Amino acid sequence: MTSNLDATRRASIPRTVWALGIVSLFMDLSSELVHALLPIYLVTTMGMSVTALGALEGAAEATSMIVKVFSGSLSDWLGRRKGLLLLGYGLAALTKPLFPLADTPALVATARLLDRFGKGIRGAPRDALVADIAPPEIRGACFGLRQSMDTIGAFAGPLLAIALMLALSDHIRAVLWFATVPAFVAVAVIVLGVREPEHPPVQGRFRSPLHWQSLREFSGRYWYVVGIGATFTLARFSEAFLVLRAQQTGLDIAWIPGVMVVMSLAYSLSAYPAGALSDRWNPRALLACGLVLLIAADVLLGAGASMMTLFTGVALWGLHMGFTQGILAAMIAEAAPASLRGTAFGVFNLASGLCMVLASSIAGWLWDRSGASTTFFAGAALALIPLVMCMLARDS
Repeated sequence: MTSNLDATRRASIPRTVWALGIVSLFMDLSSELVHALLPIYLVTTMGMSVTALGALEGAAEATSMIVKVFSGSLSDWLGRRKGLLLLGYGLAALTKPLFPLADTPALVATARLLDRFGKGIRGAPRDALVADIAPPEIRGACFGLRQSMDTIGAFAGPLLAIALMLALSDHIRAVLWFATVPAFVAVAVIVLGVREPEHPPVQGRFRSPLHWQSLREFSGRYWYVVGIGATFTLARFSEAFLVLRAQQTGLDIAWIPGVMVVMSLAYSLSAYPAGALSDRWNPRALLACGLVLLIAADVLLGAGASMMTLFTGVALWGLHMGFTQGILAAMIAEAAPASLRGTAFGVFNLASGLCMVLASSIAGWLWDRSGASTTFFAGAALALIPLVMCMLARDS
């Protein structure tokens, strides 16, 4: 135990991990500025139903997760990650002007799907690059740091949205234009600041990551983590429903992005400490804590719509993200073969993406049919499944 702690103290987080964290910060600032206003924009201004919004959010997030299957495997085959990062972040930056230019829900939906397609291209190669360069004794801390900086951007984006909505008299289209600047800053940081190690490409022609021979190289431990992550995603629908819940409390439209500010602040403050603790403690125990926080958040959000209940539930939602996202990534990196880490993250995100389609679509349908309370209580019930799986999992 002492030698592990000494090694952790000696190891330092690589500069490229810091650069990737800065990229995530600026891109999330841009994306969350848009996302904090988009549900209200679509449902209230453009007349989209909550069922349709849920389907769009599920499809958008699933697009991101499913594309990661192929981008991760492609990065393994090429032996390079940076080019795919540049392509994915660049596509996301190019879609940002489409949101303020859109005059129909269809164009907004197209922009949202293209933005998430870009996220899918970059996601698995980025996580695989972190795993490539992170010293093993502080891998959890490296994933936690990148995730924490990501959520600093997610905190700053809605905060900027509030300031701009107040300054521009609730003119949503004008506010959305400001999302373009940090998106292109993120692309510039990739070009100038991200370095990758020599990584031998996979021999032979590129093949589907779902090829049977590739899948057989993953252990039962890896597949169990995939199962936990997939069922967890089924219980965790889109944060767009938090924004809609805030509207039900009577919160002024300019202050509704405050929901995402509180959530992202709780997420940011917990992601790095949780990742660092996972290097020393059992990560499954911390993951289980995150699931308990999700259940508590759902119960509070389902029980009432007062301001105090709303923001307490939202803060717990952010804490559950901090206790789960980086830890799940570190668990996948630990359980997967080093030569197939990109593919491993891709397969993990494919399973999670399929569950995300179901999660947000069902949540939207329940919202329209039975109300917000039923939606959140159903999420709490589903979260019990991955919680039990964490408790039953073996250490090896």
